[in-house]
Amino acid sequence: MKHIIATIILLLPVQIALADQHIPDAVTADPEHYTVEFENDVIRIVRIKYGPGETSSMHTHDANCVVLLKAGEIRMELPDGSSSAGPATVPGEVACGDAVTHLPTNVGDTDTEAVLIEMKGRKTAN
Repeated sequence: MKHIIATIILLLPVQIALADQHIPDAVTADPEHYTVEFENDVIRIVRIKYGPGETSSMHTHDANCVVLLKAGEIRMELPDGSSSAGPATVPGEVACGDAVTHLPTNVGDTDTEAVLIEMKGRKTAN
């Protein structure tokens, strides 16, 4: 019994550390596809570029607005394993959304590019 209690006590910090791991932001997780164009205390403007079939790693964004520059078809995988593929986007389209954690993949056959404006520290876009 003492060995079981000692094992639990020794493993508890490891379990807490693993549970406390956070998913990195897009620029940290995937600098190949995400480049900071401008940053201050309030916003961060990030350029996003994906070639056909390219995928990212799981990452986060604060609340944001995105301006699509090149059309594309992106599938988003969520941390719970679910995914959704949106319709092909069109250049000039603008969308705003709440903070999100996802893993994007360009499932189309063309390059896609966007400018993302993240609202630092905000969870909602409203």
